[in-house]
Amino acid sequence: MYNVELIKMSDLAKLVDDLSSLTILEAAELSKILEEKWHVSAAAPIGITASVSDSAPATTVEEKNEFDVILSTAGTKKINVIKEIRAITGLGLKDAKDLVEGAPQLIKDAVSREEAQKIKNKLEETGAVIEIK
Repeated sequence: MYNVELIKMSDLAKLVDDLSSLTILEAAELSKILEEKWHVSAAAPIGITASVSDSAPATTVEEKNEFDVILSTAGTKKINVIKEIRAITGLGLKDAKDLVEGAPQLIKDAVSREEAQKIKNKLEETGAVIEIK
């Protein structure tokens, strides 16, 4: 365990900078890891709300469990993107081609964070631009 008095302000500032550079997915994963390690939950218990002031509305942050994968643009290698779309969705050639040419289009909906990230990585390797919502 660290002695709080021994932690330098520069170390804290660096930690804040490092945490601030995380993507939303990385921050969510960090939150999940910390919850598991410390046996706590980042969610507020039911019936308890926090507010900054009496006039500020209370907000609850919910962790999203299902994500939509959206093809923003196909890029220059449309044939490779169509092949990958077919492999991911099971669509026929014509339907996959129509989906790619009609971008932006929904590829998969209500998938886990991990599956959405895998799909995004595969399609970005072919030159496509993918959005996860």
